[in-house]
Amino acid sequence: MGDLALFGHDLFGDPVQPAQAPLASRFTFPPFSVLDGRSGDWQDRKAGWISLGIESELGRDVEVYTGQSRLNILMGGTINSTGTSVFDPVVCELAYRWFSPPGGQVVDPFAGGSVRGIVASLLGRNYWGCDLSGDQVAANRGQADRICREMMPRWVCGDSTTEVAASAPPADLIFSCPPYGDLERYSDDPRDLSAMDYREFIEGYRSIISGCFDRLRNDRFACFVVGEFRDKRGNYRGFVADTIAAFQECGFHYYNEGILLTPTGTLPVRAGKQFGAGRKLGKAHQNILVFLKGNARAATAAAGEL
Repeated sequence: MGDLALFGHDLFGDPVQPAQAPLASRFTFPPFSVLDGRSGDWQDRKAGWISLGIESELGRDVEVYTGQSRLNILMGGTINSTGTSVFDPVVCELAYRWFSPPGGQVVDPFAGGSVRGIVASLLGRNYWGCDLSGDQVAANRGQADRICREMMPRWVCGDSTTEVAASAPPADLIFSCPPYGDLERYSDDPRDLSAMDYREFIEGYRSIISGCFDRLRNDRFACFVVGEFRDKRGNYRGFVADTIAAFQECGFHYYNEGILLTPTGTLPVRAGKQFGAGRKLGKAHQNILVFLKGNARAATAAAGEL
C-alpha cells in the first residue's frame, strides 16, 4: 500500500492550513460533509488503488435507455471506456476506515463490480456481497484471486431480497451503491430491480434494506452512495429522499450526509446543452448517506480507533 500515502490538501486541492493538516493525516481526508473527488490528491490515491489491478467494469454488459447518458451515471465513481460506471475505491477506503473496525464484516447487498470487495480485503475487512449475475460474480472472484492475499472477499450469486436474510453474515457495516432504478439495466431477469418500474423497484429496495437492518449488529453504521436520476420525462425521481425514507422505515436513524464532488469530464459541454434546452443543471456530485442502528457512541466505539 506504499502508493497510497496520506495527503494534506483541502477539499479543493490546495494545501491545507496548519489547523486542518492534522485532520488530513489522521483521517486520510478531512471528515467534512463535502468530499472533493476531483482534487489531485484524491485522483492520485484512486490511481494507486486502480494500479493494483482492479478492473471493476469486468463482468457487466449494461443497457442504458435512450435519453439517459452513460456519462451521467457516476455511482460515486467514473465512467470506464466501455461505458460502464466504476465505483470509486477512495470512497470505499474512507467508508471502511471511518465506519467499520479492522477485521470487521462488511455486507454489500448490491455488489456489482469487484472494487468494494477488493478494497475491503486489502484494508483487513471481511466482505460479503450479493449479485444476480453469475458472470459478474465469476469476474470478481477472478480479480480477487489475482490481487488479494488474505481475508478473501466472498461474493454469492442470488437475489438480495431473499439472499441477504438467508446467508449474509452478521455485519459490522452495510455498505453499497444500489442500482439507480432503470437508468442502468443489468439484465432481463424479473428479479432484477433495474428491470422493474420505479414503484416495484422501491418496494424491492425497501425489502432489501429491511434485510440489511436485520443482519447488521446493534450499534453499527450503514452507508449507501446514491444520486438523483431523471425519469423519461426529465424529472427527478426523488431517489435520495426515497432512500432515506426506506432506511428510516426499517428502523435506522439518518446520521450523516456527505456530498461527493465527481470529476467533471465532459460536463461543461453537456451542461451547456442541457441547461440551454431545458434548464437542467449539470450533475456534478453524488450523495453519501450514513445511517445508524442503535446508539451513536456505542457504534463509534465499535468502529475502533482510526
